Amino acid sequence: MALDFAAGCVGGAAGVLVGHPFDTVKVRLQVQNVNKPMYRGTFHCFQSIIRQESVLGLYKGIGSPMMGLTFINAIVFGVQGNTMRMLGRDTPLNQFLAGASAGAIQCVICCPMELAKTRMQMQGTGEKKSKRKMYKNSLDCLVRIYNKEGIRGINRGMVTTLVRETPGFGVYFLAYDVLTRSLGCEPEDPYMIPKLLFAGGMSGIASWLSTYPVDVIKSRLQADGVGGVYQYNGIMDCVRQSIQKEGWRVFTRGLTSTLLRAFPVNATTFATVTLFLMYMREGGECSIPDSEPPSVQLQPLQTQTQPTSM
Repeated sequence: MALDFAAGCVGGAAGVLVGHPFDTVKVRLQVQNVNKPMYRGTFHCFQSIIRQESVLGLYKGIGSPMMGLTFINAIVFGVQGNTMRMLGRDTPLNQFLAGASAGAIQCVICCPMELAKTRMQMQGTGEKKSKRKMYKNSLDCLVRIYNKEGIRGINRGMVTTLVRETPGFGVYFLAYDVLTRSLGCEPEDPYMIPKLLFAGGMSGIASWLSTYPVDVIKSRLQADGVGGVYQYNGIMDCVRQSIQKEGWRVFTRGLTSTLLRAFPVNATTFATVTLFLMYMREGGECSIPDSEPPSVQLQPLQTQTQPTSM
């Protein structure tokens, strides 16, 4: 179990550094005012942020995921691994159930973390140096929200986070299991690392595609209230207003940047975790569970075992 947590920490840190700029673009596109849009699309958003706010603008709010995603990945891989051992058999259904369980549990950290990240990413939009900063950093953001709105405030968007993460992580681990088996990821394979990267990246894409509309609503709810102005009364009101103003295409806002982010982030995360576990086990620090199928020697994530992050 300790090895699963350690591997998750390593993979989480690597994933955040690779993908945060894409996440900033995604959030900006998801929550921008449709009547007065600042950005025409993904690449225009990238260019505008760099031009108006410098390259550092792409990394606004990175403090929150750097603190949170490391622990989230540790929880995800640890819970997934223990759930697989409890279920006993390494089957696609069990991979989905174990992943879904891990996704649900990590929402306790994920929701406040993403709330702070979203608020920080929206702060000073279009300004190289913000004239008036509402929040000094991610921690200050959560403290201010808590002082003003209490526990309910820092858990804004919890239901949508739970609805997104539970099936999303189920698909995540299921897809990785199927792909690594299909590609034949064996330790002696000279193309093992490219195969792991491909499997991890495609798993991330599959996970995001399965729950992306929920993520749009979550981002809008968590960004709502900035400046003291609230637009939505709840989840269904947010869905209704969004469809009325923008049509069904609203649920694809920011999807391009999300998929561009999903592949490298999850390829890095899964490959890092898998190779870390292999290295530690070969060093004799951890034995491979008996439940691991003998025909597939490289299954550290499939038997005992990902944000923008998602």
